[in-house]
Amino acid sequence: MKIIIGILLFILIVLSCSCLTDEKRNYNLDFEQVSNGYPTGWINSGYSDYVIGIDSTTTYHGNFSVSIEYSGSNPGYKTWGLRIPDIYNGKQITLSGYIKTEDVTDGYAGLWMRIDPQIGLNNMHQKGITGTTDWTRYEITLDMKPSKTKQTVVGGILVGKGKMWLDNLSITIDGKKIKYLKPRIFKAIEKYNESDNEFDSGSRITLHYTDNQTLANLALLGKIWGFLKYHHPSIARGDYNWDYELFRILPEYLKIRNNEERDHLLLRWIKQYGSIPVCRTCETTPSDAILKPDLSWFENGDIDSDLRNKIREIYLNRYQGEKYYIRTTLVGNPEFCHENAYSRMDYPDTGFRLLALFKYWTIIQYFYPYKYLIGKDWNKVLDEYIPLFISAKNELEYEQAVLSIATEIDDSHGGAMQEFNKIAAWRGVNFAPYIVKFVENKLVVVDYYPEYTQGEKLKIGDIITHINGKSIEFIVDSLKRYYPSSNKKSMLRNISGDLLRSNNKYADIIYISSGKTRHERLNLSSNMLDLYTMVYRKINSSPYYRLINGSIGYVTLASIKEEDLVDIMKMFSHTKGIIIDIRNYPSAFVPYSLGAYFISKYTPFFRSSTPNINNPGEFTFDRADGIIKVGNTYKGKLVVLVNEETQSMAEFTAMALRAGCNTTIIGSQTAGADGNISEVVLPGGIKTIFSALGIYYPDGKETQQVGIIPDLVIEPTINGIKSGKDEILEKAISLISEGKEIYSR
Repeated sequence: MKIIIGILLFILIVLSCSCLTDEKRNYNLDFEQVSNGYPTGWINSGYSDYVIGIDSTTTYHGNFSVSIEYSGSNPGYKTWGLRIPDIYNGKQITLSGYIKTEDVTDGYAGLWMRIDPQIGLNNMHQKGITGTTDWTRYEITLDMKPSKTKQTVVGGILVGKGKMWLDNLSITIDGKKIKYLKPRIFKAIEKYNESDNEFDSGSRITLHYTDNQTLANLALLGKIWGFLKYHHPSIARGDYNWDYELFRILPEYLKIRNNEERDHLLLRWIKQYGSIPVCRTCETTPSDAILKPDLSWFENGDIDSDLRNKIREIYLNRYQGEKYYIRTTLVGNPEFCHENAYSRMDYPDTGFRLLALFKYWTIIQYFYPYKYLIGKDWNKVLDEYIPLFISAKNELEYEQAVLSIATEIDDSHGGAMQEFNKIAAWRGVNFAPYIVKFVENKLVVVDYYPEYTQGEKLKIGDIITHINGKSIEFIVDSLKRYYPSSNKKSMLRNISGDLLRSNNKYADIIYISSGKTRHERLNLSSNMLDLYTMVYRKINSSPYYRLINGSIGYVTLASIKEEDLVDIMKMFSHTKGIIIDIRNYPSAFVPYSLGAYFISKYTPFFRSSTPNINNPGEFTFDRADGIIKVGNTYKGKLVVLVNEETQSMAEFTAMALRAGCNTTIIGSQTAGADGNISEVVLPGGIKTIFSALGIYYPDGKETQQVGIIPDLVIEPTINGIKSGKDEILEKAISLISEGKEIYSR
């Protein structure tokens, strides 16, 4: 999922695609440079019901100003924006400029400025300009963090109705105009020697058995290898092929038999990569950081003092420059760079399998925002999985090992974007013509493909208790280690789709129908469509928004189109209530645009935690972010439907809607996986993902694993399934139509 943080992130994405080429760094802050009717270097963004342009008749200074004017039926926002690609040293940056307004209502006009990634934002939403005003100078200021800054974006914004003009902007840093300052110069990162191809054909590492000493040694090596990758100056900046450096030390390392030899070899190994310059800019971890670097593995580990002191020296003087193996996106989640997928290795050898384990473990160790929620000691997880990765005797067992450790982080985003090759074949290529889900903790038939049923007697509502002689409970228990999930409900959701899947042509089942236990042999077919295709077809067979009983609006986000929002809300404007169904994955990103209809003022609804790649393992909270009020507030009741299918962007949308003035969320626990994902590439061409941006309520309350807790818990029943009822939807209708109390949080 790609969560857009704040109303201005879309603007930043657009602006990042354009760049200024003026070598004199004249950023056209006075709008005097014009190309094709637009100010050179400037981008506009926002809702379509606004007219933007250059104005030569109403100016504060010079020949031109720029204007934004509302001219439609869907008040939202519109901006002018300019990306400042250069990075400057300093403590504070100030944007000033002159604004003139005319009849600004239902919002405000103002300046805006943002420093990325997630360093600072000011859009004057609390001190915006309203009404009709003559040219007046305004300014906004942000604190700077030059070492962490990727870009600064500035501009003007109109929210709601009316018209604004913008002219004669100025940017100063610590009181000095930007045009007189020299940007920071970053030395381009050079790739490690491309001729280092010694291990392209294999690591030449063989290891079939690990005694306790070898296991402990490998675990320590994995931790130090990962630590050096992101901390040691010459390694973090990409001077070495760090994958292959592992293979160079392993042969000698595997021969050692005691801790003294081990620690001496490791110290000698570390020293060969050069001295550690004193770091003048390394900052201590803030006391209020939600996640702090784990230093216990070396501070309290069974290693000698010389090795411990060396690791501590590197940590205290860790590399602060541009990094070769990691960067952060504009939103703030980590992006892992220059990782070779070794895609030609279907079954990587022992060394490359160890490399895969060390890479994944290290990334979670330093860049997983919810590491503190993992149910196990992550240090011990490495010990546990070394034998599993070493002993994987084929491609399937290797993929199972990767999927299994991904399950350890308790994240429904975990696993793969798509199934690994051998995992897919192992789970089966043939499917039964039934859709089953867990209802009341039982595996229940909830739908079927009539065109594929071949005389089977199963009906909707039947309960399957055994498959091929094994109980459902036994099967689930044996398979759950291969289904990454944040909570039990999402695990059962994930696993249910594969229970009637096999490489055989049939499956023998025991099931309960009409109170009687029966047996059936189900025919399985490789011609089956995706198990969710029929559900999708049914969702799209009727309008995705409609009136219920003439007085209740209903919309499912599975098919939502942002361009339809105006028509939807116009249709629903005089209803008693609106039901928004998010028991699905939204087809469009609408938390802000849809949520704006249900608030009466600017309303924060989430905050995020982001990594500090200059102090790997540190995550700190950003400010709370929220929805800007535009237009009229909907006066009726809002009921939001959620369940275990509500995940990621769907959960984020539910959080936004919960911020509404009169919102009730009903249903059951959601998947508990919110926040942007990051991808990890491992040897063998395996790509796995995880939640890499922490998402919380403004007060710091978690959503990961917990999910979006309904105000009123309503779950389907087997009897309801049999009778074709949507019990959650029926409850929502009764809450609105009967005027029942809306459950408060």
